[in-house]
Amino acid sequence: MAYDYDLFVIGAGSGGVRASRIAATHGARVGICEDYRVGGTCVIRGCVPKKLLMYGSKFAHEFEDAAAYGWSVGEPTHSWTTLRDNVNNEVDRLNALYLRLLEGAGVKLHMGRGRLMDRHTIQVGEETITAEKILIATGGHPVIPSIAGAELAITSNDAFHLPELPKHITIVGAGYIAVEFAGIFRGLGAKVDIVLRRDRVLRGFDEECRTFVHEALKDSGIRLRTEMEIARIVAKGEDGKSGPFEVHTPMGGMFETDCVMYATGRAPNTSGIGLEKAGVQLNKAGAIAVDEWSKTTADNIWAVGDVTDRINLTPVALMEGHCFADTEFGKKPRKANHHEVPSAVFCQPEMANVGLSEEQAKLQLGELRIYTAAFRPMKYTVSGRHQRTFMKMIVEASTDRVVGIHMVGDDAAELIQGLAVAMKAGATKAHFDATVGIHPTAGEEFVTMRTARPDSTPTRAAAE
Repeated sequence: MAYDYDLFVIGAGSGGVRASRIAATHGARVGICEDYRVGGTCVIRGCVPKKLLMYGSKFAHEFEDAAAYGWSVGEPTHSWTTLRDNVNNEVDRLNALYLRLLEGAGVKLHMGRGRLMDRHTIQVGEETITAEKILIATGGHPVIPSIAGAELAITSNDAFHLPELPKHITIVGAGYIAVEFAGIFRGLGAKVDIVLRRDRVLRGFDEECRTFVHEALKDSGIRLRTEMEIARIVAKGEDGKSGPFEVHTPMGGMFETDCVMYATGRAPNTSGIGLEKAGVQLNKAGAIAVDEWSKTTADNIWAVGDVTDRINLTPVALMEGHCFADTEFGKKPRKANHHEVPSAVFCQPEMANVGLSEEQAKLQLGELRIYTAAFRPMKYTVSGRHQRTFMKMIVEASTDRVVGIHMVGDDAAELIQGLAVAMKAGATKAHFDATVGIHPTAGEEFVTMRTARPDSTPTRAAAE
C-alpha cells in the first residue's frame, strides 16, 4: 500500500520535532501535526519561559548584594508587564526557529489536532493522512483536582500571561513546578504561600537536599502550609470570578489570597487521540505503554516523551526521539538510556543531581561512603546574604564508584551537568581525589571532600 508518509508524528514538541527532523535527514518522507504552537511544553510554556522568569526574579537580591560591593543603584522598581512581554517575545522567536527547522528538514507541518483512525490513518482537522509508521509525542498537561472553585485557579500554563503580578499568591503542590514558581513570585516581590499535603517539598529527591531546600524557602519568606489540603476556593470579587479568593480547608480553616495556582502534577495527553482505534494500550499509570525501543502495543506505532511518563525531561524526550529515528530510518539501532540522567530544579537556590539519592543507594547497594559539605558562598561573605550551599557525594564502598552527586546552591545545574559526564564515564572517588581544584570556586568542594560522614550505611541489610 502507498502511504502519504513514511512517518507521521502527532505532537510537535521537543521529542516529536527531533524525531521528525532526524528521520527526514535519513531520507524518510515525514509529516507532523500540532494543535497549538510548535515547540511543545518546554519552549512554549515550560522550561524556557520559566527559567527566564527565574532570571528576572533574582535581580532584587543582586541589587542588595551590589551595595556591599560599593555600587549605588538607587531604589529599584520592577515592571511585570515588561518582563512578561519580553519573555513571551523570546518564546515567539523560538517558535519561529522551530518552524524553520522543520521546513529546513523537509518535514511537512499540519496544524490541527491529530487523531488516530486506525493503525495507519490519522485525521487532522478535515485532512485524512496515511503513514507507514506513526510516532505519538503529545506530551502532558497540568492536573487540577476536582474541588469546588477549581476553575478559579490557574496553572503553570497561565502564569506566563498574567495581566498583573499578584500581591499574594498561593501555590498548591510541593513538586519542582511549585517550588520554582514560588521562588519566581517571591523574588518579584509577591507574598507567597505553598500548600502541601506532606511535611516537606520535593518528595522523591534526596532527603537531605529536599530538607535543605525546604528550609531555604522558609528563610526567603515563603510560607509553607504543610500537611494541608484545600476543600474549596471562593471568589470574593464583584463578578464572582475574580479575587481576592477565600481558600477553605477540610478542617474548617480559611485564608485569603489574590491568586491560587495549582502545581499538583501533570498527566499524559492520551485522551481524544484515538489510541483505542489503533490498538495502543495504556499502562497502569495512564501513560502509553512502550518497550525499550519506545514501541507501543501496535507494531507500527511508537511513543516518546512525557506521554510515556518515563523520565519527563526535555533532554530525555530528545534522546528518545533521536534513538527512534536512528533505529527505524537510519539503520543505526540504539535504545534510549535512562540511567544516570542528570536533572535540576530551578528553585532559589537551585538544586541539581545525577545518579542515586542516598535513600535509593541504601536500597540498591551495599556499604556506602557519603561525603557532604555546607558553606556560605564566597560572594555572600561580603554582602552578608543568608544563603548557603549544600553538596553531597555518594560512593559505593566496595568499588569506590561515585553513584550519586547532589548540590543545592547557585549554578548547581551548570556544575552537575559537567559532573554527569564523569559519572557516565564511571568515575571513582579516587578520580575526584586526584583532580586539582580551581580556587576559589564552589566546584572545588567536590574534589576536596576527604572525610566520609560518620553515619554512612554499613550494609544494605542494615539499611533495610
